[in-house]
Amino acid sequence: MSTRNNGKRYNDDFKKMIVDLYHSGSSVKDLSSEYGISDVTIYKWIKDLTPVEGTDGKEITPKDVDAIQKENLRLKQELEILKKAMTIFARK
Repeated sequence: MSTRNNGKRYNDDFKKMIVDLYHSGSSVKDLSSEYGISDVTIYKWIKDLTPVEGTDGKEITPKDVDAIQKENLRLKQELEILKKAMTIFARK
């Protein structure tokens, strides 16, 4: 019998706690059995929440990088719109 929890949500504090436990020496297998979370989910949290050192010495997570990339794309699109608007108004 499967004990899968489809659609179960965990808050960010809980995810960080699991990742911190992993970094302090607990194995993914132990955390999985103790908290009832799949190994794959824990590995995803580790990937998403483990910070890496940036060029300026600050730590940044892959989640932060994704957010920065989305913001960058949005700003590029806004800039293109403004450039097109400038050409239209410059003609008048």
